[in-house]
Amino acid sequence: MSATAADYDSPWKEALERFFPDFLAFFFPDAYADIDWRRGHRFLDKELKQATRDAELGRRYADVLAQVWRQGGDEAWVLVHVEVQGQPQAGFAERMYVYNYRLYDRHRKQVASLAVLADEQAGWRPRQFGYELWGCRAGLDFPSVKLLDYGQRWTELEVSINPFATVVMAHLKAQETREDPAARQGWKVWLTWRLYKLGYDRQRVIDLFSFIDWVLQLPEPQALDFWRQVQEIEEEKRMQYITSVERIGMQQGMQQGQAELLLRLLSRRFEATPPWLAERVRSVPSEQMPALLDVALTAASLDEVATAVEVILTDAGPVAA
Repeated sequence: MSATAADYDSPWKEALERFFPDFLAFFFPDAYADIDWRRGHRFLDKELKQATRDAELGRRYADVLAQVWRQGGDEAWVLVHVEVQGQPQAGFAERMYVYNYRLYDRHRKQVASLAVLADEQAGWRPRQFGYELWGCRAGLDFPSVKLLDYGQRWTELEVSINPFATVVMAHLKAQETREDPAARQGWKVWLTWRLYKLGYDRQRVIDLFSFIDWVLQLPEPQALDFWRQVQEIEEEKRMQYITSVERIGMQQGMQQGQAELLLRLLSRRFEATPPWLAERVRSVPSEQMPALLDVALTAASLDEVATAVEVILTDAGPVAA
């Protein structure tokens, strides 16, 4: 599995933002019960970026900061860190501490820092950071949950209607089937079938399938067979949710993702890519991206890349608007 395919940041962040109340209900029920959801919640991306901009403590993951209201009427901020790397990181607990105190220092708001650990080492369970010097103590204790633990609670996950049961199952099976495309295809079909079995509405099926499809990526032969099986499921359920317009949209999203990765490569090898060339790269059909990537890796200049792009687009014919 490539680094791109194993990068879970985007689907985790999307799931957090689309299903935030469900997230807290699933992983942190005490926090969920103390929030007055009738007053809504609001994500504070700007405030989080301000607090973490110069905190150079390693790569940041799917961090989310949300404003909520407690049952008693008090305002509270909830900082959620999702640890999605394959191996533990020594500085993770320190990052939780730094983000927490910086947010408090900037805004004087109570901040709850919560962690979800999605790595594969059962013994890594950071829950606090602190230090003491000459009787002075500083630190942070924070709740964390370990996704590996849910492997022992599979039956509970199967019967749960909370969308994060699906998220956890897909994540665990992505780890388990990393070297087994056939098994991965089987679980991907089962998880997709389960979305319909639970009776979710159309939008929830599409949103959750987006996560499943991202983390359980398949080689082309298995992917083609998977889509055939999904079509059979939808014909049986008489619900055409993800094999028509949504499938086309997902393919377009994959194409856009490939283009952005290629543009990042060009920016590292050469000077800034001109806007007109970036636009042309984004127009290249997804099936031609591997060939263009080969050119980008070996080209001596941006002009050489631009020539290759024009050849590909000319052979592909007019690009639909």
